[in-house]
Amino acid sequence: MPYLLQVDFPYPGPWGDEMTAALRGLAESIAGEPGLIWKLWTENPAANEAGGIYLFQDLPSAEAYLAMHTARLKGFGVPQVNGKIFQVNETLSRIDRAPL
Repeated sequence: MPYLLQVDFPYPGPWGDEMTAALRGLAESIAGEPGLIWKLWTENPAANEAGGIYLFQDLPSAEAYLAMHTARLKGFGVPQVNGKIFQVNETLSRIDRAPL
């Protein structure tokens, strides 16, 4: 059963193409995380927030990633990391064309 992880945190930029160039290596590293199915990168320049929506194969993978990523972000100087894990209702999600 898949689990969705939602993460957001204060982020002053860069945004868009500059964010892509600056964080490509991080994205490539995240792609190899155990249990990760996919990640959507999120950015909100107006609110100075960034984060992501992740889909993991199982709860232990999502929990381990959240703990590791929170520590990593705090090491980068991010003062507050918000993370929530949700169980995915696959049947209803498929009705609404979720990429499962």
